[in-house]
Amino acid sequence: MIKWKNLIFNILIPNVLGFLGSLIGNVQNGFDGIIKPSFTPPAIVFPIAWTILYILMGVSSYIISESGNEGKNKALLIYGIQLLLNVSWTYFFFNLNWFFFSFILVMVIIILVILMIRNYYSINRLAAYLQIPYLIWLVFAAILSYNVYLLN
Repeated sequence: MIKWKNLIFNILIPNVLGFLGSLIGNVQNGFDGIIKPSFTPPAIVFPIAWTILYILMGVSSYIISESGNEGKNKALLIYGIQLLLNVSWTYFFFNLNWFFFSFILVMVIIILVILMIRNYYSINRLAAYLQIPYLIWLVFAAILSYNVYLLN
């Protein structure tokens, strides 16, 4: 049985944090002010992609939090850490223009997401599978970050 309030709360957490991160990170001005590689998607793609990814994160965290598995606290801790690092990435990248640091940070986030997926998998396979698009997007973000570093 779905606990709708918990599900909505879990979906709101990453979306609200992501939105706040984009405000703090001054994303629009930062995006316009840097030299970008030719394979950079149009600016409109990013909020759409991130909203979808944050919804998937929320659904996965809901599944894990509602499980009776004793490993759920560790899995959710990894989720929380990577989410906070993810949100902080926008500030380092767009406000400070620390492009190489941002590349290293996204690599750390990738490692944490792999650990998160592994922990989720041992609790609920669907929760783990829902994170695959996020992992793929992060790999793309790492490639993009590195190329922005090279160009700027």
